Amino acid sequence: MLAFRAASNEAVAALIDQVGGSATVADDLFAVAATLRSEGALRRFATDFALPVEAKSGLVSELYDGKVDPATLGLLKGAVARRWTRTRDLADALEYVGVVAAVRSAGDDADRLVDELFSVRSVVNENSDLRNALSDHARSAADKAALVDSLLEGKVLPATVALVKQALAGSYRSVAVALEDFEKIAADVRGRDVATVRVARPLGAGEEQRLTAALTAQYGRPVHLNVVVDPDVIGGIKVEIGGDVIDGTTPTRLDDARRKIAG
Repeated sequence: MLAFRAASNEAVAALIDQVGGSATVADDLFAVAATLRSEGALRRFATDFALPVEAKSGLVSELYDGKVDPATLGLLKGAVARRWTRTRDLADALEYVGVVAAVRSAGDDADRLVDELFSVRSVVNENSDLRNALSDHARSAADKAALVDSLLEGKVLPATVALVKQALAGSYRSVAVALEDFEKIAADVRGRDVATVRVARPLGAGEEQRLTAALTAQYGRPVHLNVVVDPDVIGGIKVEIGGDVIDGTTPTRLDDARRKIAG
């Protein structure tokens, strides 16, 4: 997930406390973030802490009053009133808060949202034609969004569609990286970590429950499992959670044994 430092981290926390669960607000924030990234002068003005808050708030009203949801306008005014560690942090923060708003708009389906984002990311990673189509700079944003609609609309949550489209914005290295980050944000909104579990065969319900309980106990908060059946896993299990890798796969154990014999 995006890492904010010092003043920016405090500003983001305050905005997250303020944002609700509105899909409209999420879309507004994504659009404003895109504008700030493309308009350097506006970005510098909005983050210049030496300028009076009234001047920055007035510009926000001039640009967006009547054009965005009133809740969005309030968030924007709150954002320009705060101190930012780096100029670019404001756009990144608005995108981040927009993702939080989109997740909250899913309500009790937030866990399903995490699963759907993971499924879309898996399809993108496994399908080179789709991956190339979504990353093709020659294709317009509208064309890519239409492709997403044709693939997903009516099959997944509206919040999933919105976040997949936002993953096309170019603020991340790739669509897959953006989707992975959005998964983690969605889980974090629910107070959970995300664990990617690679196995040779699908886990049974009891196995998933036991693994979830074990990881929850180890990490001190609930864990959402993304289970991947990986042909490279001969036996055992590999868990990736946060920056940790718990590798109990057969190839790894064999490699360890070889090193011990050779050493």
